[in-house]
Amino acid sequence: MRVDRCFAFVDLCGFTAFADQEGDERVVVMLATMRTTLRESSARRGVRVVKWLGDGAMLSSTMVDALSGLVVELDHRLSEAIPSLPIRAGLARGPVIMFEGDDYIGYPVNVAARLCAQALPHELLATAEVVSSRPSWVHAQPARSVTVRGLAHEIEACNLCLVDAGDDPVIDPVCGLQLPRALTCGDASGLRFCSEACQGSWSEGPDAVRALP
Repeated sequence: MRVDRCFAFVDLCGFTAFADQEGDERVVVMLATMRTTLRESSARRGVRVVKWLGDGAMLSSTMVDALSGLVVELDHRLSEAIPSLPIRAGLARGPVIMFEGDDYIGYPVNVAARLCAQALPHELLATAEVVSSRPSWVHAQPARSVTVRGLAHEIEACNLCLVDAGDDPVIDPVCGLQLPRALTCGDASGLRFCSEACQGSWSEGPDAVRALP
């Protein structure tokens, strides 16, 4: 069955060297922090963790804005939680074949994986199809050409990052992102949120919201 999906691959930079220096027990703690953060953020934003890939993961969603926003949130949160292991990511969107109900085959999957492999620490490389549907609070830096192994041509990709909060910043109480007030949504309490996903999570009960790790 052919479906349209957005995909992201994320992983931790410098993981092998970190494991060699710090030992298995420390590695387990870092992986648990990464996976716990990713599970919570993915569930809230409507993103599926397709599979875990050691120190990384493959993600998918029908909503491009949800997935691109998630990756930017993940970079922000893990920068504070495990600063010694920055993430990198590759994102692409397009039609793919859903294989046996739980796997995907197609060009966007390959491109997202290759972009992640080419990304530098804290680089979240996205194709034009992803960039055009990103949230308003996600900034896309000027595109650069990326050589992708296995493809005859280079890919134009933009690095995604959080927009500058400006002179009137607000902090989303759920995901912890600092954003320009004008790009947020609010509720009767006066709180501001990056998205309806975070606003809905807060409305279910502030005490149940997982704070930043």
